Amino acid sequence: MNHYPTVVLAATFLAVSAASALAQQGQSANPPQAAAQNPDVLSTELRQMYTGVKNNLTRMAEKMPEENYDFKAAPEIRSFGQLVAHVADSQARTCSAVNGEPKAVNAASKTTKADLVAALKESFAICDAAFSGLTDAKAGEMVTMGQRQRSRLGALAGVVSHSNEEYGYMAVYLRLKGIVPPSSEPR
Repeated sequence: MNHYPTVVLAATFLAVSAASALAQQGQSANPPQAAAQNPDVLSTELRQMYTGVKNNLTRMAEKMPEENYDFKAAPEIRSFGQLVAHVADSQARTCSAVNGEPKAVNAASKTTKADLVAALKESFAICDAAFSGLTDAKAGEMVTMGQRQRSRLGALAGVVSHSNEEYGYMAVYLRLKGIVPPSSEPR
């Protein structure tokens, strides 16, 4: 998985935090205007990115016909339905850890479109709670993810990054079936 967006968010968070700390000490660090107006600028922007990918993935899962949930772009890779399940399970695992209540949606065991869309929506409900609870002040708090620790910001930025990556793969599946992906639809 490409961790570039997570690194950029973490570096931005550290820069804004340092500027804020200097400003609180009476030193001028010229914090970005947005940070001065919104102390939760990073968590707000991450929430906006999450909302975008949530909407795209939900619409995509609903848009793909049931008969194409078994479709594979190549024999050796996951089917469209397996990708929906992967996103749902991954999101539920990460977001429930951030919420402090490990939970699984067991999407990988599901095969019908209705069950997979329901599992995806359940994973988004878990993530909604994690993202709505994120503030810039809480961003650096560590959460346990399996046997390792991650910051709340890093874990949730990872959800956005991974979900966008999977959306990109899934968009190809729709295109191969002659369906326009949600992000490419006319506005």
